[in-house]
This record gives sequence, structure tokens and C-alpha cells, in this order.
Amino acid sequence: MTFSSPPSPSLWPRAFLVLLLAALVSPTGARADADLVIENGTVRDPQGATVSYEIGTLLVPENRQVPGSRTISIGFARIKAPRPTGAPPVFWLPGGPGLTVLGAFTDSDPASQGRLKSWLTFGAAADLVILEQRGYTRRGEILDIKSEAFPLDKPASVQADAEAMRALARAAVAAHPDKDLSGYTIAAFAADVDALRRALGYDKISLFGGSFGSQWSLAVMRLYPDTVARAVLSGVEPLDNGYDMPSHVLAALQRIAYDADRDPRLAPYLPPGGIMEAVRALHQRFAAGPVRVEVRDEAGEAQTVTLGAEDLQLALLSHTQEGAQWPAFILSLYHAHYDAWAREVIDERKPGTIKLIGPLVDSSLGVSPAREHRLRTDPAVALLGTWNFATNIASAPDWPSPDMGDDLRKPVECTIPTLFVHGDWDTSTPIDNTLGLLPYFRNGHAILVHRAGHDGTFYQLRGEPAVKQAVYEFLKTGEMKDLPVEVTLPVPEFALPPFPPPARRDPPAP
Repeated sequence: MTFSSPPSPSLWPRAFLVLLLAALVSPTGARADADLVIENGTVRDPQGATVSYEIGTLLVPENRQVPGSRTISIGFARIKAPRPTGAPPVFWLPGGPGLTVLGAFTDSDPASQGRLKSWLTFGAAADLVILEQRGYTRRGEILDIKSEAFPLDKPASVQADAEAMRALARAAVAAHPDKDLSGYTIAAFAADVDALRRALGYDKISLFGGSFGSQWSLAVMRLYPDTVARAVLSGVEPLDNGYDMPSHVLAALQRIAYDADRDPRLAPYLPPGGIMEAVRALHQRFAAGPVRVEVRDEAGEAQTVTLGAEDLQLALLSHTQEGAQWPAFILSLYHAHYDAWAREVIDERKPGTIKLIGPLVDSSLGVSPAREHRLRTDPAVALLGTWNFATNIASAPDWPSPDMGDDLRKPVECTIPTLFVHGDWDTSTPIDNTLGLLPYFRNGHAILVHRAGHDGTFYQLRGEPAVKQAVYEFLKTGEMKDLPVEVTLPVPEFALPPFPPPARRDPPAP
């Protein structure tokens, strides 16, 4: 059932909403698969015009496999197209996992306002529906747990990280005895999308997702193919690619290094052989033994941290979200300017908060035996290590979410018209993910974006208004004729190391 409120019901007292939600569930817990509570609101678009939206709560079973399962709430919103387009609504699925986005309607920070501005443009194609994630939504529950600190006097290690994650999984189960954490699987995420589709009365939908949002979309396409008209996926993460292949990540780093090596402003900092030679020299340096670095915190107190070979493996993938920042970071380490890195590591080793939905969903996805073998024997493991997969694989049996199996993970032929947009500087979901998946999509089309990183579709296509318009046209009609196969972004202005160029290029002693 759907409850529509009078104008501006976002001011309802919270207690009233709680009673309303409770009233939707019978004493026995038996009810329909999903119910809705909907409120109305308005925002201003960039031109100052008033745009109406609906924001609501989707009520679903925590575990659809368990009769009488606890009811959980998931936030969603809908912005209807200004004029009907006849196209299926676009379901926008956030990444993460562990990303709540509905604050875009109320929060004033640049990220929220940028997201809202983007959402308002989808009306050119169709209605837009945003669904948050079970277990990580402001209009429901934020499932998390505090993590322990890691010692500063020892180098990091994958083994220690795996042991800590196993302990964290057991602690998470013990800390949430009233919750069925086995219900937080990728299949449940997909079922939530279908439940919202049915509750809103749509026969078919289109999907729009990046990073984990693309993986979530692929699960919907695999489990509910007849309900999906088309899809736009960026930073693509196939169902069996939750853990990145080290050599694919290394190739993305090499592409960044290629342009950095040709930047005359960076030339005085470069060793003979360029950025990748600096990486190799660092690998050899830290293989010889750890380094102790003393820094002072904001209060002037001295702290010392021990940095080892596996810390370096982690660091090689730091600062790659914006590829223009990565060379300066690597060159700083090469020239033994460790202070900034040491402060980052000290902060990372402090107690923190772990979003449970991440390891729960990753454990449900798992990895096929064939891919796990390739991960462990990949030649780039020697340089990048096993951080990307070993901890999650080791701790998977301790998390209660069941493995979904190879039948779900392995790609199969798909006829759903799908547009892939992927940057070749992406170190979080390498472009090889799209290249490997594309042959299975009979009606697929890929736009490969040179020098784009792990960004959303339209940010990767920045500076290409005609291509963006073609993406909207694809969502509206399924037409692909105006979509290019490649876009090249200009060489960025690379950041410089925060110190003068050295007088000589010989690598310093650690």
C-alpha cells in the first residue's frame, strides 16, 4: 500500500512516523513483500524553478528466506519528469557499499548539491528513482561497529588485517543479536529494487549505477532480466570481480605514469626511468627492511610509526582517486619525504567505524575458484600485494551472509541494451572489467574514457555535452547511434611534490 501525505509532511514528528510504520505490519509479521510511506517536498533547480519530489521509506523483510522476518526500512526518492517521456523510469543505485545519498535534498555541502543538480537533469529522459541500501540508509538503519586500533610500532600486514577482520565479524554478530545479518546479500539488494519497482507500479525500469552501483545493477539484470529495459553502468564491477586483478590495477598506474613522465614540471623530480622506476626502487628499498618515521601531531606531540613493505603496497594505491595527485605522492616517497604518508598511516591505524554492509555484501558475492586462483598467482601481486582480496576471502566464513555461488557470479549472455562508461585511469575498478564483460552483452556499447578515473558516468564525460545528451537519449529511447566508442580527456595539471627539486636524481638512503 502507498501512503501519500499532505504538503510538507517532512515536518511530521518522528514518533508519529514510527507508529505509522509499525501499523503497516500485522502482529504476526505477515504482510506484502514491500510497503511504502511517501512524503512530498520541493527544491529549486539551478534556474530557480521549483521542482517537486517524493521521498519515502520502503519496508521489506530483513531476510526474505525466513518467514516472519523482521521488517527493515530503506530510504528512496522519486523526481518525476516535468513532462511524460514514455520511457521507463531510471533507478539510480548508489555505490559503496555504504553510501547514503538522500541528504542531497537537504544538505548544503558541495557533494550533496552536485548530486542533486545532476539528478534534476534526468527529467529529460524519464522519472528518476533513487534507492538507498539496506543496512545503510538514513531512513532506516546504519549498521556499523567500532574497530580496534592497530599498533604503531609494527609494520602493517595482510595476515594481521585478516585476523582483525575475522574478530570484527564475530563481534558484529554478537553486537546485533536482534538482527539477521544473513539477509544482507547481493540477492537481497536486487530484490529490494524489484520490490520498489512493483510498489511504485512500474512494469519496466532502466538502471543507472557506478562502482558498486554497477555491480548491484548487474545483479538486478541477472535475477530480474524481464524487468530491465536498459542500463548505464560506469566504473564497472562485474559480479565475479569484487576483487581487482593486481595486473589490471598496475596497468592503470602505468597509464598515469606515462603522462606524468612527460610533464616538464615533474622532470626535475624523476629518476631515470620515470615514475614506475621510482615505484620499483621503493619496492626494493622497503623489501630490505621497515622504516621508522617520527612526526608531530597538531598538539606538537611526537609520534613514531613503523612503515614496512606491506604498508608500501597499500600506499602505492593511495592518492589515485584523482590521478593528477598520484605522481607527486610517489615522488615524495622516492625522495624519502615520508612525513605526510606517516601521518596518514597513523590516522588509518586509529580505532574506526566499519560499515557492516560492505563485508556482508562482499562475502555474499565472494569469488569463483578460478578467479581466486588468478588473483593469487597474478604477477603484480609481488608489487601490490594481496590487500585487495586476501582479508575478505579469509574472513568470509565469519560473516553470516551466505555465498551466492558461481551460478550468479559468472557472466552469461545478456540481451538488455547496456551502455558501459569506463576510465582507463581507474584503479578501483580497472577498465579491464568492462572489456572482459562486454562480449557477453549482445546489445552492449562501451565508451572508453582515456585519463578518467573511478568517477560517475557524467563526470567521466565532463567537457562532452553532446555525449551526455546522447546518454540521456539512450535512457529515453534506447538509441545508441550518437554514442562514441572513445573519449579522450586532456592531460591534467599534475600536482608537484611539496619540496624543491633535489640537486641530484640518485635515490636517497631510506
